[in-house]
Amino acid sequence: MKLATAPLDKGSPLGGIRVLVVDDAPYVLEMVTEILEHGGAMVTAVDSAEEALARLQAERPHVLLSDLAMPGKGGYWLIGQVRALSPERGGRTPAAALTAYAGPEHRASALRAGFQDHVEKPVEVQELVGIVATLAVKE
Repeated sequence: MKLATAPLDKGSPLGGIRVLVVDDAPYVLEMVTEILEHGGAMVTAVDSAEEALARLQAERPHVLLSDLAMPGKGGYWLIGQVRALSPERGGRTPAAALTAYAGPEHRASALRAGFQDHVEKPVEVQELVGIVATLAVKE
């Protein structure tokens, strides 16, 4: 199902929110980008943790959504690097792990690592929009 992209305005649920999404699966990046843009967010989508770290510091998104298991450095490495940054460089950026790793033990690990939320794939549209909106308020 293809979603229409909504205009970026404050009347949309995610209007004006900048989101950085990192996942090594192109179809996940495309799906999440469509959902969030439809909700009014401005999305930057990248396929590696290293690129995400560089973009986070350069673009200062309101919210970070990261897969955990990616080739090379994964989401746990990324959140560790982000949390080590000063607040001025993005160290306090609200983040959610968007992952296929399900269950309470994986959620606890993600939260301990520095993510504020753990979202299991596949994710429902309204759930994803709600999580991003909630995290953006914490920013």
